Amino acid sequence: MTKLIVICGATATGKSGLALNLAMRLGSVILSADSRQVYREFNIGTAKPTLAEQELVPHYLIDICDPQETMTVADYQEQAQNLINSLGVSPLLLVGGTGLYIRSIVQGMKIPKVAPNYELRSQLASLGQNTLYSMLQQVDPTAAKKIHPHDPVRTLRALEVFYVTGIPISEQQGENPPTYPILQIGLDCDVEKLAQRIAKRTAQMIKDGLVGEVEYLCQKYGADLPLLNTLGYQEIKQYLNGEISLDIAKELTILHTRQFAKRQRTWFRAYPQIEWFDNNDPNLLDNVLQRAEKFITYD
Repeated sequence: MTKLIVICGATATGKSGLALNLAMRLGSVILSADSRQVYREFNIGTAKPTLAEQELVPHYLIDICDPQETMTVADYQEQAQNLINSLGVSPLLLVGGTGLYIRSIVQGMKIPKVAPNYELRSQLASLGQNTLYSMLQQVDPTAAKKIHPHDPVRTLRALEVFYVTGIPISEQQGENPPTYPILQIGLDCDVEKLAQRIAKRTAQMIKDGLVGEVEYLCQKYGADLPLLNTLGYQEIKQYLNGEISLDIAKELTILHTRQFAKRQRTWFRAYPQIEWFDNNDPNLLDNVLQRAEKFITYD
């Protein structure tokens, strides 16, 4: 039977390095759970595993989508589930910090297969949140009870799904958990140490050529490409536009990454199934390996 080991946690906690070492010792492969690493050419700013690392251990769900395309959670879930069922490798490592990607697999979320319809969203958004929420109460009162009246993102998505499919989103959701065993391992450290790791990694990204990567992507795809408005890319784009200095771009990237990491930690802490390990523990690899081997043998 296939067994799945999840390695999750906030950005810059060392998930990729741990997973690489663990996979080599277990003879496993890595399935990425990162919502930006799925896109080709977005390499440095997404901390994508290097080609050398990918040669050491097979990596999947990386570079599977063009930057102009949209990879929905439903798309990701389908591809990940197909790989889990077809690779014939056990255990498999699911590694990343995109909580919704991980949840879609470990909880078997039922996700409406409705791609973002930006024209429809724009038309709806122009009506204002109060009107939208009233509309949602009429067409899908069950969903409205679960969505806060001041949550425009979820309100808009629920209406989008209804108007595209004609079926309330509440009737298309739910869970169908997988039957194979799952071990969830989380990496964490105290806030100050994580801040230091984020600052160090940001400096390394710039040293590795992040500015050149952003400049190339802007020239090839246009500066209005949505992916170029994400963490790290947006700040460097401001620098290239002459709006801020490189030092300020660096500091903003660090700040925004710390804010993002805080949100990730809050998300993952809500799931009691995750077993937490301190990423500063000198015996981290041995401890995780010991837990993984117990899981493989007995759980």
